[in-house]
Amino acid sequence: MRMRRKKNLDKRLSECGNVFEIYTEDRNFLEAIKEKEYFDFEKIFGNSNPLVLEVGCGKGQFACEWAKAHPDYNVIAVEKFGNVIVQACEKAEEMGLKNVFFVKGNAEYLPRYIPDGVIERVFLNFSCPFPKNRHEVHRLTHKRFLDIYKMLLAQGGEIHQKTDNMKLFEFSVQSFSENGFALKNVSLDLHNSGIEDNIVTEYEHRFSSMGMPIYRLEAYLK
Repeated sequence: MRMRRKKNLDKRLSECGNVFEIYTEDRNFLEAIKEKEYFDFEKIFGNSNPLVLEVGCGKGQFACEWAKAHPDYNVIAVEKFGNVIVQACEKAEEMGLKNVFFVKGNAEYLPRYIPDGVIERVFLNFSCPFPKNRHEVHRLTHKRFLDIYKMLLAQGGEIHQKTDNMKLFEFSVQSFSENGFALKNVSLDLHNSGIEDNIVTEYEHRFSSMGMPIYRLEAYLK
C-alpha cells in the first residue's frame, strides 16, 4: 500500500537545513553516476572528521543516537521516502545535532555524490527484506549494492547489518561471502550476545519486545 503523503511535507523538508534531495532525470543509475557532484563534507559539517553512512535510516532513531554518542564522527543518513526522512531531520534538529546530514533518494545514486574510499562504516539496520526471490536484486545486501559499498568504503572500512528477518540474514551472509567480504561478530541473538554499545532502533525495539531474535553481523573486505 502506498504511503500517504504527509501534510506540508515540502514545506517541512525545506525548513530542514540538514537534508539534500537527490534528483536526476536519468533513471539508469549506471549512467547517472558517471556524472560527479561530490558533496563538500568539510563545508557541510565544518570539519574533516571521519564519515559513516546509514542506508535506510527510517525515522532517524539510530542515526541521531549514534551521532550523539560519537561526536567525533559525521553521519550521512540516507532514506528514499520523504514522509519518513522529514521526521529524521526534525529529530536531529530537536536534538541539536550538527554531525548528521540526511540524503533523500535511492542508494544507487550515492557514488555520484560521495567520493570513493571515504566511508569508515556502513550501517544497514532492518532493511526491507523483499521476501520474494524475484525481488532479491532490491535487497541492500545484493551484489549490486555491495559493489557500491566497495567503492565508498575506506581501507579497513566495515559494514554492520542488523535484521529481524532470518531469510534476509542468510541471504546476506551468502552474498557477503560470495563478493569478497569476510565476516566477524556474527550473532543470531544480538540481545543475548553480550555485544556492547548497541543502539536500539525503532524496529528493533518492536521486534525484540515480541520475543523475536535480532540477527547481526560485521563484514569487511578481505
